[in-house]
Amino acid sequence: MNLAKVSANGQITVPVEIRRRLNLKEGDKILFIERENGEIVINNASATAILKAQKAFEGVAKAIGVKDEDEVQALVNEVRYGKDTKR
Repeated sequence: MNLAKVSANGQITVPVEIRRRLNLKEGDKILFIERENGEIVINNASATAILKAQKAFEGVAKAIGVKDEDEVQALVNEVRYGKDTKR
């Protein structure tokens, strides 16, 4: 269990063990999520966003016929430069 004190400005220092577990670095944002039972969960906002994006795109590559990283890069190049490379 870790403890943090709230300052007069509402600020806290996240204990080092928690920063390590959440892989928090200076400037990172913390996401506070309230569960149905009232419990508050703290997450690294960047990691949470990446996981949500991965879930949203799950199965899309297969649906559009992209089979490997080279085909992903070709698709990125097509969007960036307007040309079809290796696809």
